[in-house]
Amino acid sequence: MQLVFDSLTGNVRRLAGRVARQLGGLEVLDLRQGEPRGKFLLLTYTFHRGAVPDSTRAFLARHHPDLLGVVASGSYHWGDHFARAADLIATQYHVPVVAKVNKSGTDADVTQIARWVLAHQHAPSPFTLTENVWTPGPN
Repeated sequence: MQLVFDSLTGNVRRLAGRVARQLGGLEVLDLRQGEPRGKFLLLTYTFHRGAVPDSTRAFLARHHPDLLGVVASGSYHWGDHFARAADLIATQYHVPVVAKVNKSGTDADVTQIARWVLAHQHAPSPFTLTENVWTPGPN
């Protein structure tokens, strides 16, 4: 999995870098400078009063099949529109909102995002048994 980000002021770029470092160097990609290689978590910002940035929209139009979840940055002063880009993207592409963060996020935000990545980094094997596992009784 990659962390793919879109950043206007540098807040989301810093957040993506902090998450990647916490995960031991997970690959980070600026969506304006490359193409994703496989599944990714999107980190983006919220523009103006709750809009998804045009650059994020254009990227998702091409790459949404590999989108696993979304994180959005915003500013608390926007009230109900705080980090609303996450809600809009999650609804449109049927993915979870992993986090909404104020500006570049807190250490707790970074940990929350890193935990989500660890839990979703590898798809489970179709041969993994998770319930109703048979165990032999004594002979």
